[in-house]
Amino acid sequence: MADCCPAEPEATDSRTASPLAAKSRYKNPVLGHSFRRVTLTKPTYCHHCSDFLWGLLGFLCEVCNFMCHEKCLKTLRSLCSSMAPSAVQVPVAHCFGPDTGKRRMCCVCRKQTEGNAALRCEVCELHVHTDCAIFTCADCRVCHTEGTREQDTFHHHWREGNLASSARCEVCRRSCGSSDVLSGMRCEWCNVTCHAACYLSVTPECTMGRLRGMMLHPSCIRLLSRNFSKMHCYRITEDNGGGHDLDDGGDGDPSAVASKDSQPDYGKQLLKVFDGDDALKRGHFRLVSIVRATRNEEVLGAALNAFYLPDEPQDYQLQEVGGLQRLHSDDVLNRNSGPDNRNSLKDGGDAWLLRHKGCNTEVIKVYRSRPRSGRDYITVSVSEGSTAESVLAEVSKQLGVQGDDMTECDLQEVFMSSKQVQKQTLTPQEKLLEKLQEIRKASLRQMNQTRFYAVKRRNQAVQVSLLIGGLPPMLTKEQYWQLIQDHLTTKSHLVSISHVYASQGAVALQMSCFSEAERVFMLAKDTSVDSKSLWSLVIPDIVHNQISEDVRPLLVLVNPKSGGLKGRELLYSFRKLLNPHQVFDISNGGPLAGLHTFRDLPRFRMLVCGGDGTVGWVLGVLEAVRHKLACREPPVGIVPLGTGNDLARILRWGPGYSGEEAAHILACVEEAEEVLMDRWTILLDAQDIAEDGKENFLEPPKIVHMNNYFGVGIDAELSLDFHLAREDDPDKFTSRFHNKSVYVKVGLQKISATRSLHRELQLHVDGRLVPLPNIEGLIFLNIPSWGSGADLWGSEVDARYRKPSINDGMLEVVGVTGVVHMGQVQSGLRSGIRIAQGTYMRVTLKKAFPVQVDGEPWLQPPGHIIISAAGPKVRMLRKSKHKQKKSASGAKNGRSESCAPSDGVQA
Repeated sequence: MADCCPAEPEATDSRTASPLAAKSRYKNPVLGHSFRRVTLTKPTYCHHCSDFLWGLLGFLCEVCNFMCHEKCLKTLRSLCSSMAPSAVQVPVAHCFGPDTGKRRMCCVCRKQTEGNAALRCEVCELHVHTDCAIFTCADCRVCHTEGTREQDTFHHHWREGNLASSARCEVCRRSCGSSDVLSGMRCEWCNVTCHAACYLSVTPECTMGRLRGMMLHPSCIRLLSRNFSKMHCYRITEDNGGGHDLDDGGDGDPSAVASKDSQPDYGKQLLKVFDGDDALKRGHFRLVSIVRATRNEEVLGAALNAFYLPDEPQDYQLQEVGGLQRLHSDDVLNRNSGPDNRNSLKDGGDAWLLRHKGCNTEVIKVYRSRPRSGRDYITVSVSEGSTAESVLAEVSKQLGVQGDDMTECDLQEVFMSSKQVQKQTLTPQEKLLEKLQEIRKASLRQMNQTRFYAVKRRNQAVQVSLLIGGLPPMLTKEQYWQLIQDHLTTKSHLVSISHVYASQGAVALQMSCFSEAERVFMLAKDTSVDSKSLWSLVIPDIVHNQISEDVRPLLVLVNPKSGGLKGRELLYSFRKLLNPHQVFDISNGGPLAGLHTFRDLPRFRMLVCGGDGTVGWVLGVLEAVRHKLACREPPVGIVPLGTGNDLARILRWGPGYSGEEAAHILACVEEAEEVLMDRWTILLDAQDIAEDGKENFLEPPKIVHMNNYFGVGIDAELSLDFHLAREDDPDKFTSRFHNKSVYVKVGLQKISATRSLHRELQLHVDGRLVPLPNIEGLIFLNIPSWGSGADLWGSEVDARYRKPSINDGMLEVVGVTGVVHMGQVQSGLRSGIRIAQGTYMRVTLKKAFPVQVDGEPWLQPPGHIIISAAGPKVRMLRKSKHKQKKSASGAKNGRSESCAPSDGVQA
């Protein structure tokens, strides 16, 4: 950013300033606030100390609406929104998405956000109005390092406001949160909260807080992002809000960037003000409300405030759009003057262009490319003859005492847009003063968000990793390479395949050129192979040898389609609490993306947020790629977002997600214990079995894996009808209550049907033919929970059978006689009919029957079904008992669910 020399403010420390009570205005040049005394007409809280403003008087900033006591003016720490770009340490763009209906305060204008007119960053705690978003700067969290650059120390990343009402100050232990105003400070890594007056007393170095043991530290992650947006780097899909074009003014409606207080009071009128040629071309203006007789200097001040510019009005002028009229500081805008007054404005719809007057000498700040202790920038005076080379020479001269060598440096222009940080290296002979005038002419807002950096030249090896999926499965590396060459026309000397996941139809590409990586990334999204669309993801590199021994990172996999909007909110919450590089949306690339990213970590845990089907999907992919992982058996925890959630019940994670805080869920994962669980392989061999015993193959055999249970008959038929109903109208199936009501409706339709399942199939257990009673459904249980928590096996002691367990290597076979029997089991009045217990099952179907595996149903043709153990047991995380009790006491819908069965895990 640059300053005109005549407008250089006197450096007065706000902490020692003592405004007089008699003064109605007070300007803080350091923090950027421009206060005026106001009369309060409704209850108001101080934004500095969060206390109530007693009496009728307060001080209001005319730029950012900061309100405080007179006594608090002496101890202010909060920057005005106009000065926010100057506080950025490392420019990092935000990832904006639509905000929820929760009450939040805008971080720019400090007013309450409302409904659809609000945005939030998907990575940090930034909430803004849609029309305020373009005035935010690139001050998001630094979640990775670019290339080999390392930071000496890792400092807190403070964000003001939107704290919980129960938040306590880390320094003085008093309440610092408020839901009424934007007050208080919070570190977005360790979640330490403080008053604005106290946070500078906190030790600058951040220890990552209580989640340190499961968090990926930013210094351990390498990612050369360059032209990739942060939405691409964090794998955030545009469906989550990535389509907001902030630089283009949202949806293109000029009113979208107008001031919110746009209704003029009596005696006032509105001006349309543009901040540069870019805004004029796009029709994006700000509305400025002025009284009918106002000096131009006051109008200029109001226009600067509308664009959150911290400069002095005397350095600017207003030009009439489409005309030659200019207003000077001594002119008076008189709305009631006659038509012969040259300095009067036409009534209604006045459009003006805010311009910088320009000067022969300016002062710019040149920042260091790497954060260090002491001053972060050097001030340099530039004139008409100043070039980038001469500026660097002056910087080198000023740093000569410290021994810094600037001979191998370039001057880099950095535009800290909230959407994307744009960098441009200036040529050595480029004129700086002309560059500043060019930026200001295009956009004064852009000038306020532009910096200059002295960046050392370095020949850094480019290394970008992409994961390409959607390819045909089970091909060789050579065949995948040929497909990539044919459809993406990659350059062989710049691209290579580093990993092949044949079972998943995916490959990892290593790119040595930014432009080639960007081209392949975008082209893959619009390419199809065998009528199946490809997908592509940018994958960071985790430097596993830099992770401390006491840290066990958590890989979070979230299915946002589960649990209505709850999966979407959990995805957002986990991204804020952890490093977003360890949180994955499995609707975009599946579980493979996360497992590939964590492939070299010798130890990590997993948290799967979804229903039983999602958990089975993740465990299946884990089984398929475990031989490529350094940690082959990562323990898996569950956040239940489905309808039945039977596996989550027996592992004590509850019958369903009921709104627990994400921080509490992570604390439960930290204290959870590891248990083993059996997994089973089901071979489905469809054959037409004739009466003479001859077998004709109907379709190729297929293999599926089972975690919970496998059903044949009436229970699978109900699941199939429910599945078809959900496919016809998926928007209605967004809550567990509605899903269960549909199950009941489907069951009532089947209540009078008669079948004879026991006559149409044969069962062999461990090689022995087992006679079947008169039943309509046959169910094979791996866990002691079925159909949303029912205990189908029962708790009665029987000497013929062992007590069921999820890790005993045995399955329990149970029968049900019909829908009424199933309802009685669900109600706890009866249990199923115990048939057998064993390790190897063989079922022969004489005709087609509905079957289901872990709630996923289909119609199975006649033939053989073989169930056997599937390799090694999987490690699961079971919630500790004291955490379970604490969660149960606060659950909203826990009383309406059936009681959870016993854990089924042998000691």
